[in-house]
Amino acid sequence: MSREIIRTDQAPQAIGTYSQGVKVGATVYLSGQIPLVPETMQMVDGDVEQQIRRVFDNLQAVAMAAGGSLADVVKLNVFLTNLGDFPVVNQVMAEYFSEPYPARAAIGVVALPKDAAVEMDAIMQFG
Repeated sequence: MSREIIRTDQAPQAIGTYSQGVKVGATVYLSGQIPLVPETMQMVDGDVEQQIRRVFDNLQAVAMAAGGSLADVVKLNVFLTNLGDFPVVNQVMAEYFSEPYPARAAIGVVALPKDAAVEMDAIMQFG
């Protein structure tokens, strides 16, 4: 099965050896997003809520470039440097997703690129 590389200027450009997204058949794998502002490639200003919103905005941009939206996400992985921020993830996520919600994992990590407080990746499914 062939792979289609997903790219958009509406999300941060890859800062390593990866693609923003890869589509294989009806499945799209969205690479991890941290709270970088696409236009500046700098971390978003603000608290963890602003970081979480920026990450969802970045994921949404890649999802749209793949021909879908966050409504097509079937699996979401959330990486947090402070699991105490998880209630904020739930609060903000409710603004970006509606039922039925995707499957999800929340993982506490020691550190993330560029000292981000949050990173998320996702899997989308069409059809």
